[in-house]
Amino acid sequence: MTARAAVILAAGQGTRMKSAIPKVLHKVGGRTLLDRVIDTVEQIGCERVVVVVGAHSPAVRALAETRLGKGAVALQDPPLGTGHAVMAAQAALAGFEGEVLVTNADCPLLEPQDLEPLFAMRAEGADLALLGFEPADALLYGRLIRAADGAVLKIAEPKDATPEELAARACYAGMLAAPKDKLFGWLSRIGNNNAKNEYYLTEIVSLAVADGLSVRAHLASETAVMGCDTPMQLAAAEAVFQQRMRSRLLAEGVAMAAPDTVHLSWDTRIGAGAQVEPYVVFAPGVTVEGTAVIRAFSHLEGALVRAGAIIGPYARLRPGADIGEEAHVGNFVEVKKVKLGKGAKANHLSYLGDGSVGAGANIGAGTIFCNYDGFEKFETHVGEGAFIGSDSALVAPVTVGAGAFTGTGSVITEDVPADALAVARGRQVVKPGWAARFRETKRAAKAAKAGGQA
Repeated sequence: MTARAAVILAAGQGTRMKSAIPKVLHKVGGRTLLDRVIDTVEQIGCERVVVVVGAHSPAVRALAETRLGKGAVALQDPPLGTGHAVMAAQAALAGFEGEVLVTNADCPLLEPQDLEPLFAMRAEGADLALLGFEPADALLYGRLIRAADGAVLKIAEPKDATPEELAARACYAGMLAAPKDKLFGWLSRIGNNNAKNEYYLTEIVSLAVADGLSVRAHLASETAVMGCDTPMQLAAAEAVFQQRMRSRLLAEGVAMAAPDTVHLSWDTRIGAGAQVEPYVVFAPGVTVEGTAVIRAFSHLEGALVRAGAIIGPYARLRPGADIGEEAHVGNFVEVKKVKLGKGAKANHLSYLGDGSVGAGANIGAGTIFCNYDGFEKFETHVGEGAFIGSDSALVAPVTVGAGAFTGTGSVITEDVPADALAVARGRQVVKPGWAARFRETKRAAKAAKAGGQA
């Protein structure tokens, strides 16, 4: 296979997003738009990826450098159009010979099957391969003007198009593939004789046609090439992503009684046979094994739920939560960076942070792992088969041994040996008649005060 590279255009201002966050750093499925496009071009075998950024957005540059290295970032400054943006990537592609894919950074729904046809057309003899689509409303898009055999003759911009050209349904989506030498050869010849004095990438089409070369187009779905220029478009892309993910999981054997209420992330993994009840949120980093049950209104992030476990309802799993086989995490229980062993249970109103709970252990209602002193985190470890009484506070660092018990309402500050009972609470004192005497005294004082004010 001929070597492949990608140039991702991420230098736009993104002003229509009306956000302090750069447009391409907004997220769909819990992953930035730019990350999603990088993922896609890597999946189709692009061995070199260059992200073109603007001087106005150091955060975009930082993300690209973190993922790809400093040499994979090109600066467009000042911004002088899409053709100028691609030219800015030429130095970063020094030494590369092969196919170059150009794509936008704000198209989070692009998948490998949407772009692969461009390379197929190149292999079949097209000198320049364009990605097009047929929008429901073509008002603002450049039309692909094609001959009877499908060859692209030009891209007609709406403001310059004839009525016949405006009738064309196929539009240019902003993505293309060409050999590196031809691509930058055409770019070296484009001009900026237009209202904005900018260098437009689309001009290379007319140059290729004038050279007598073959220009072809593949039409993808409108959804695949959907851009995210506004919050409304971002929400629309999120809705499409969610529907795709739900459909895939259902097809793989995940049971969801109300799939439209379940929110998924780009890397959510749920095994066949698992059950997901309504109104569950899967933030990034979650794996749920088959036969697990995630009950309604639970929120999971960065967590592993093993086979047969039951989570919720109204549970929260935070990063580092590792819930063992057949373990239970019940209503209003929060787990963070804790490994629960097989069959362990924390069914009610508890916070478990930093540590471990052994197999078969029972965590009573209202238990708190006191893991933070305002400066550092410490660990709590509960052994296999241990029983933590309701309303216990385990002050880390502390270990409760296998089979040990803690009395209800205890504040445990020292290690508890295996099979021991630890009770750490004040001794109850009962004073007979105290309540009656207290009420009588208070009533008399109140009456005296009222009489004095009369």
